[in-house]
Amino acid sequence: MTFRQFAFRNVSRNKRLYTAYFLSSMFTVMVFFTFSIFAFHPMLSEDRMQSSAVVALSVSKWIIYVFSFFFVLYSMSAFLQSRKREFGLMMMQGMTTRQLRTMIFLENMIIGFGATISGIGLGIVFAKGILLAGEQALALNEQLQFYFPFKAIFLTLASFLLLFILISLFISVVLRSGKLITLIKADRQPKREPKASLLLSLLVVALLGTSYFLALRASGLDVVFLLPPVVIMVTIGTYLLFTQLSVYLIRKLKGKERFFWFKTNMLLFSDLSYRMKDNARSFFLVAIISTVSFSAIGALYGFQSMLNGAMTKENPYLFTYLAADSDSKEQAHVQLIDQSLSESKVTAEKTLLELNYYNTAEGNQTLTLVKQAEYNHLAELLGIKPIKLSDGKAAIVDFGLSRKGEKMLHQPVKLQSGIVIEATQAVVSPAIRGLSGYYIVPDELFAKLAPPDQESHYYAWHGPIKQQGAVAAGGKLTNKLPYDENYEFYALEFQTNRINESFGPLMFIGFFIGIVFFVSAGSFLYFRLYSDLDEDKQKFKAISKLGLSERELGKILNRQISLLFFAPIVVALVHGAVALTTLSHMFNYSMFKESVLVLSLFFIIQLVYFCVVRLFYTRQIKSALAG
Repeated sequence: MTFRQFAFRNVSRNKRLYTAYFLSSMFTVMVFFTFSIFAFHPMLSEDRMQSSAVVALSVSKWIIYVFSFFFVLYSMSAFLQSRKREFGLMMMQGMTTRQLRTMIFLENMIIGFGATISGIGLGIVFAKGILLAGEQALALNEQLQFYFPFKAIFLTLASFLLLFILISLFISVVLRSGKLITLIKADRQPKREPKASLLLSLLVVALLGTSYFLALRASGLDVVFLLPPVVIMVTIGTYLLFTQLSVYLIRKLKGKERFFWFKTNMLLFSDLSYRMKDNARSFFLVAIISTVSFSAIGALYGFQSMLNGAMTKENPYLFTYLAADSDSKEQAHVQLIDQSLSESKVTAEKTLLELNYYNTAEGNQTLTLVKQAEYNHLAELLGIKPIKLSDGKAAIVDFGLSRKGEKMLHQPVKLQSGIVIEATQAVVSPAIRGLSGYYIVPDELFAKLAPPDQESHYYAWHGPIKQQGAVAAGGKLTNKLPYDENYEFYALEFQTNRINESFGPLMFIGFFIGIVFFVSAGSFLYFRLYSDLDEDKQKFKAISKLGLSERELGKILNRQISLLFFAPIVVALVHGAVALTTLSHMFNYSMFKESVLVLSLFFIIQLVYFCVVRLFYTRQIKSALAG
């Protein structure tokens, strides 16, 4: 058997430990390859798509590449740490340090080459489906045709082979062989009782409690200023949570004899403090990486939803056209809009509202007046509450976040004609887009007014949203009716589509990067769990001779794996929920639905991952007991 064959068989023998490393690396390669397919797609060039989106796709694949470097490096370090005894036995049989380093280099290259080829292969297999999903995510009007991605294959192959070569060389160079007896007894070294400080444990509560309080109480721009100190406190608090508070609480629970000796609690908690201390760094990394994933994807999704929701809420019409007195092409433009809607088969009801401008008696102010009947007709179309007036009094209407009307209540204003306008109620309404502080006056009072000093016509086309042809019609009309000082045209569906086109690439990129981070975090947990497998086999094999039933074994393993998999994820979910709630306070917009959806999605993914790992891990333990 040659040395290369020996290295290859080592990989096949350790496939249990290498599986997560291989699959995670393969997934990372596939994601990088997917981004490369999009980046090199002929239809996604800068002349067909926003240049910022093209650049973002290109930059994102290199972000994934850099993250992959550190992920593979960490994974290899964790894997080699668990093989110290194996290395000691090999050196006892006569293997030199140089041969050991060469073997590790070859093993890593075998895994790296296999993961790269498999990732590219899977990417090609699912390329068409990924392109179809990309069309929706990027909000493209054209279909992305499948093409054979020669450039993407070459770039991915070269980049990841170089990555695995560099990491393999780095690991083999910095590897310390250590003393032979230390290596052989690596998994038999007695562990010291983990210690935890009460002061540091209380500091965890103080840091996280203060961070959550500040984050949840902040609003507006205060969030931006509080972000750096809160992030620092949460990071330190999370690290101490796993290294100090968890160990301290477990020690306290072990001290309660009634609890500790209850059923199988002794078997679970006897070495739980050791596991928490050993896994503290992994838990910390998983919690922070997962928090970043949850927050980034939740923020992008929530922000897109906020913009779309705000646009529809503040401008519920399919199309609006505001014509000033000086607009000589008013009728021609209105006919053009009607004709375009008819040709596109867009159903909408047109209505006209007059905006009348009157100068005050002092001459230092101009009031905008609207007839009550015309406003209430728009309100009826929109399904909002009509305005009721009495005793000749008026109402002031604001739009969006403006509240200037509240300051103008009960302040009589005299017009040049001598008629006094006084508002007794303030209303916030989307009836007239972008206009605030206008007066709704009774029809009887309006009839007594002189002709206005100036006049504008506000046309609105109201109909069901998401109509086929509305986006195309809006785009054509926006090009034909660009912004002018004499008129203003607005197409809701077209503007919403433009936002989706801008956020589509960000959502697409954020989701993929978030998934890569999350899968990598899950792999860290897998490595930590399986590094203790041999020790668990010996422990449960000895305990089973004392009468441990298969059902009790299943319960212990279930609780043990649950703590490992869900402790950091639950912490990350809480961090993510607080972060997304703070973001909603910053923009004064509820992101509850988006937050629940994103956090639930990640929790379900983790739950599926947990069920799969638990199945195989339990099977390994039970097979060892049967043997």
